[in-house]
Amino acid sequence: MVRRNEQRRVALVDAAIEVLAREGARGLTFRAVDAEAAVPPGTASNYFANRDQLLTGAGARVYERLHPGEAALARHRTVPRDRETYTELMRELVGRVSSFRTGYLALLELRLEATRRPELRRVLTERVRADVDANIAHHEASGLPGDATAVKLLILALNWLIVEQLTLPEVFTKEEREQLVAAAVDRIVAGG
Repeated sequence: MVRRNEQRRVALVDAAIEVLAREGARGLTFRAVDAEAAVPPGTASNYFANRDQLLTGAGARVYERLHPGEAALARHRTVPRDRETYTELMRELVGRVSSFRTGYLALLELRLEATRRPELRRVLTERVRADVDANIAHHEASGLPGDATAVKLLILALNWLIVEQLTLPEVFTKEEREQLVAAAVDRIVAGG
């Protein structure tokens, strides 16, 4: 029987994200999710028919939590349309995504799992494609310099910078990361 308490379902998915980040995909069990969410044993299995549903739910939820929100998007529409502003927006993006460390690490685990789970792969592909398309649309509507290819290249470059920051933070200092963001914007946008 699938339960319908949406707040409980969200709490269980958030717990799954924490388990994925800490224990990896192999550690994601209903029991581990129940313990992380501090709910009675068997609760997660009442909300999710199988582990694939839990993985898929976690994949969708990470993207929900990474969304900047309408207030931030509205503020972005009021800033100057130059490379300096673009650089600051990208630094803000890297900081926002990096601040949800467990979500991003869980997402990396989910991406690896997606190579073996077609439904998870479908969900993540749809979410990533929608995210890329939304970023391009927002960029084009904002009047910031650069084109769709520049946006895609920045997404790819900054994603790897975030991976470095979250997995091997000693590789680059904070100052080096900020310089790399500025260089990526400058070189990719200037070339676009």
